[in-house]
Amino acid sequence: MKIRTFYLVLYLAVLPFFAIAQNKQDSSLLSLDRIFASSEFRQDYPRPIQWIDEGNAYVTIEKSEDLNNAMELVKYNSQTQDRSIFVGSDKLIPEDSDAAVQIEDFSLSPDGSKVLIFNNSSRVWRSNTKGDYWVYDFETEKLKQIGKDFPPSSLMFAKFSGDNKFVAYVHDFNLYKENFNNGEVTRLTFDGTEDIINGTFDWVYEEEFGCRDGFRWSPQAKHIAFWQLDASDIGTFYMINNTDSIYSKPIPVQYPKAGQDPSACRLGIISLQNNDIEWIDIPGDPRQNYIPAMQWVSEDLILIQQLNRKQNHLKVWTYNPATKELKIVYEEKEDTWVDMNYPDVTARNWGQNDLLMVEDDKAFLRMTESGDWRKVWKIDVNTGEKILITPGNFDVASIYTTTPRHLYFAASPNNSTQRYLYLSKLNGKGKLERITPDRFSGINTYQFSPDGKFAMHKHSSTLSPLTVRLISLPDHKTIETLVSNETFKEKLQTLQLPEVEFFEVKTEDGITIDGRMIKPVDFDKTKKYPVLFHVYGEPWSQVATDSWIGMWNIFMSQQGYIIIDMDNRGTPCLKGSDWRKSIYRKIGRINSRDQALAAREVLKWNFVDSANIAVWGWSGGGSMTLNLMFRYPEIYKTGMAVAPVSSLFIYDNIYQERYMGLPQENKEDYEKGSPKNQAKNLEGNLLIVHGTGDDNVHYQSTEMLVNELIKHNKQFDMIAYPNRSHGIYEGKNTRRHLYTLLTRYLMEHTEK
Repeated sequence: MKIRTFYLVLYLAVLPFFAIAQNKQDSSLLSLDRIFASSEFRQDYPRPIQWIDEGNAYVTIEKSEDLNNAMELVKYNSQTQDRSIFVGSDKLIPEDSDAAVQIEDFSLSPDGSKVLIFNNSSRVWRSNTKGDYWVYDFETEKLKQIGKDFPPSSLMFAKFSGDNKFVAYVHDFNLYKENFNNGEVTRLTFDGTEDIINGTFDWVYEEEFGCRDGFRWSPQAKHIAFWQLDASDIGTFYMINNTDSIYSKPIPVQYPKAGQDPSACRLGIISLQNNDIEWIDIPGDPRQNYIPAMQWVSEDLILIQQLNRKQNHLKVWTYNPATKELKIVYEEKEDTWVDMNYPDVTARNWGQNDLLMVEDDKAFLRMTESGDWRKVWKIDVNTGEKILITPGNFDVASIYTTTPRHLYFAASPNNSTQRYLYLSKLNGKGKLERITPDRFSGINTYQFSPDGKFAMHKHSSTLSPLTVRLISLPDHKTIETLVSNETFKEKLQTLQLPEVEFFEVKTEDGITIDGRMIKPVDFDKTKKYPVLFHVYGEPWSQVATDSWIGMWNIFMSQQGYIIIDMDNRGTPCLKGSDWRKSIYRKIGRINSRDQALAAREVLKWNFVDSANIAVWGWSGGGSMTLNLMFRYPEIYKTGMAVAPVSSLFIYDNIYQERYMGLPQENKEDYEKGSPKNQAKNLEGNLLIVHGTGDDNVHYQSTEMLVNELIKHNKQFDMIAYPNRSHGIYEGKNTRRHLYTLLTRYLMEHTEK
């Protein structure tokens, strides 16, 4: 009897995984191996391009037909798509080698006479911004390495000067310039260390402002303006590498936590006549103000954007290096926060904080929340006079580019789950014009040519993966389909696919929430199904969008789950400023309440099994998962929190203080919003997942939560991925293992 019982329990435990394995025998059903261990459902993506000839042509990277595994630069005429070799792989063979240098990225000199090639890169925080640089000269047909006497893979942000004579770059936190012709290298700063950072940025500037490249050539190459950060007082957070040696190794990261002062920041201007440095005396404590943007308008004019520590007061300064005149031309104040680079599904220019100049650099554009809606204003550089150029009761999602008389921008006035291209006049008069054709329902993003006559158009919707087209504008005519993913689409059609439905629910607080529901395949409204809520819920992501749902969601729908995404107040939906700003000082509370009350409405649907409700999320979504499990245990029975922030006090200062204020002034709000302070209320099944090498949301966050759960004798499950970062992808088989874990846990703790 005991043996029979054992085998019955064993059979029931592994039954879901027999189902997963059987999927291999039915080509219409997915398996985790088909998704993560094969290339069967791999999409195509566009290659990086550089526009040339004002947009009449573009250059991209392609494999050479002559040399094995070599890359070369290929030119396409934008209108005719005529193809020609721009720099062949045979031109990219160094004198002391028989192999062509690989190409990871490239840029052209202002006159087009030289190409700067980047390769052998290494990762700095999230991006590969350190590597080697080579210059190919079209006139001499020679290839030279820049900074050849420095260690391999150690240069950053190399850029041509406007007079085409020099390249400047960063090495070991100092700036250098190098002469093309004679190879002479001139060191421009001498105090760079891990604490004194010249020409680049610390961790938090990169993470929260997108700032990486920290210097700018003046238009006539007479000066270089650069940032210098003093991080000497920033606390060091130590991650621990326990696996690469028999002795553990500490990994230090300068990381300012909420409530801690940021790095001091100042701007210097190097005169390239004598290499002297002049520091711009910007009013305000350099440790209580940020400088997220600085740009040359002309040789005699720099625009500087300064943001106070609380990030609710933006100042735009003009500075003349010759006269040293500094004046404020524009100010913006909010009771909540001022955004520099607005988060949106169309905002593909992360880190491009420069103001868009118009009217021969006499004015700039600024997208602002000062009012009921997010709008674009034109501001005169000299007088500060403002003109509204996007009138109407709707939100602008992001700015793309301008032509002499028009602005191209993203918006979706009637449906916050979608995005389209619009056109308005720079004089603020006339009607808005939608440019994206109706047939491209879903999410549309664009990469414009300098003259605004061409663009790379990217489109996807829930069950339509990415396509990329080269289009002409403003007629939006397709010149060439660059990425069709036809093979991928044909493969999808062999699968059992779910229906995807958008919905709205109104909570008992009177808040209307947008939602996206992926139904189980062969959905039957007379049956009851378990629900997996996928959440984020903070100001940096919108999840209920009309965009590609992904293979794992399709797999889970085949396993009989309803998958639901909903966007609460505080998320970057196009639903007005009050919607987005209502989360100020209330992260963890207002967003989790909106989610829970909306879930209660979903639970009223006849086909929802209210006894089998699960929730999962990553990063801010992991925090949301914890809050929902702890605050609303009567709704959520199972939760999977990946890389969560368990305490608002331990995340970085720029992000947390922007949306929560300073903890010195409103500590109670931080306490109330921190999930770990509600851990005593856990009743359901909880899985916590974290990478020990996470430099963003530190593994510390999970250990603090674990201590709290232990204190209250709450049982839970957890797994730590050694040395993995916030994305948990490094190392062979990691993603497959992670999603197998999530799938197994969900199936073990829900019934179908």
